[in-house]
Amino acid sequence: MIKVFVIDDSVLVRSFFKKLLSLDKEIKLIGEAENPIDAFEVFKKVGLPDVFILDINMPKMNGLEFLRKIQTQKPIPTIICSTLVTKDSKEFFEAMKLGATDIILKPKFSINDEEKKELLERIKAAANAKHLNFQTHTHKIINKKPSNKIIAIGASTGGVQTIEAIVTKIKPNHAPIIITEHIPAGFSTSFASRLNNLIDSYVKEANEGDSLLAGQILIAPGDKHLKIYKKDNKYKVMLDDGEKVNGHKPSVDVMFFSVAKEAKNNAIGILLTGMGNDGAKGLLAMKEAGADTYAQDEKTSIVYGMPKVAKEIGAIKRSLSIDEIIDLINGV
Repeated sequence: MIKVFVIDDSVLVRSFFKKLLSLDKEIKLIGEAENPIDAFEVFKKVGLPDVFILDINMPKMNGLEFLRKIQTQKPIPTIICSTLVTKDSKEFFEAMKLGATDIILKPKFSINDEEKKELLERIKAAANAKHLNFQTHTHKIINKKPSNKIIAIGASTGGVQTIEAIVTKIKPNHAPIIITEHIPAGFSTSFASRLNNLIDSYVKEANEGDSLLAGQILIAPGDKHLKIYKKDNKYKVMLDDGEKVNGHKPSVDVMFFSVAKEAKNNAIGILLTGMGNDGAKGLLAMKEAGADTYAQDEKTSIVYGMPKVAKEIGAIKRSLSIDEIIDLINGV
């Protein structure tokens, strides 16, 4: 039984989650509060949960203050539920730094069965989340000549933290990197901007027609599939506004299938932490086209879902830790 506690100053939001969680026998709502100060009083009666669903903007104490306090005492997987993701991304990034596992937008109150299922699965994934130590990598980064390889990376739940942990440790003249992360529309630009401010590489949200260049990282927009094509011996970006694939747009599978078709053995595919199976079949297509393919190992994955499926269907050469992924990219 997964125990969940909701902290949100909206009665409607708390009522929504109460009804939603009652639909799954594996999840139990053990408590709710309209702010963190009141929540501490409830904890004395019901204990601590397996997962928090936490708003950011609340009276008495905001969500970030609460997250900072609770994570220093007893780290607990936390899903941020807030509209601030589209208003002030800095708050979301701060939450991720403090240990938040996932983010969801304030729920619509007339969601369909598929959307309800996805929310419940994300809560279950959060309950199984692991907390990463981003300071484990101690290898010296050695600059080498740029490669003509393309590195394609896919991720979902836990991907924001994991991608940041990886790219902050790679050499600045690395092979071109394209990334598809399951991310809300309007947030991918801020995510790319944050990474761009952290590292020497040039990081940006991908635009139609962008060329894939050494030392550059392109992030798929939060509402478009990222594909590549070859023109004049250069790889370029194509954005696809088609239907969701595996329930996602952007989809990792869409990117990987595109890379398999266009880049073949000139590519490296890496599937990171995330729930579900998006990316596994695309990674297998890359492997069959001659690419080197890898998945994050269970020990360092926040959610060992997508990498596990890829491993089970024979889509990867081997599983790698975060440190090994960094070394792989630096060695290309």
